[in-house]
Amino acid sequence: RTIGDRIGEAKASGNLGNTLKILGQFEEAVVCCQRHLDISQEQGDKVGEARALYNIGNVYHAKGKHLSWSMAQDPGYLPQEVQETLQKASEYYERNLSLVKELGDRAAQGRAYGNLGNTQYLLGNFSEAIAFHKERLAIAKEFGDKAAERRAYSNLGNAHIFLGRFDISAEYYKKTLQLSRQLKDQAVEAQACYSLGNTYTLLQDYERAIEYHLKHLVIAQELGDR
Repeated sequence: RTIGDRIGEAKASGNLGNTLKILGQFEEAVVCCQRHLDISQEQGDKVGEARALYNIGNVYHAKGKHLSWSMAQDPGYLPQEVQETLQKASEYYERNLSLVKELGDRAAQGRAYGNLGNTQYLLGNFSEAIAFHKERLAIAKEFGDKAAERRAYSNLGNAHIFLGRFDISAEYYKKTLQLSRQLKDQAVEAQACYSLGNTYTLLQDYERAIEYHLKHLVIAQELGDR
């Protein structure tokens, strides 16, 4: 501010906002991220503007998740405050998405789609969540980003469960499992086995359910995860 470096001030405000978000100080975080947004718009800095929109979305997303966890709610059955917070997150992600499309930034589009999928899932809009996660999946494949691809499969599996399409969920969880093994991520592999166990229970294929729950158990024991 002293040297009149507006872009520098904007970036510093954004960093403060992100740090306050991690500290759970959501209201202050929004103020700082909004400052980042205002200065970026004033300076005609589209990249900064896109980043600020994404960061504000993240603050509302984190706040919404924090509120829904503290109330232990299922997706779609949310108190008014949580719904409004997640709705705001979604709106900022949408604004971010249209701007990064304009900028032709595919990687940023991928991140926006993933987060839109997650907010819609929490809001109980499972079909919308699926559409967004499919977009996320396509971009992850485009970039050869195996970790993002794995997350997309997992999220697609979760959303299909709530639509009662257990067989489709199982296919997505199997892809999650495959990729977690490729990535040598045992904790995620265990989680995929757990999800498959539950899905096969819902499909009333109990032999398979037991098989996957045993795999989950073995990895949990290996990792010493009580």
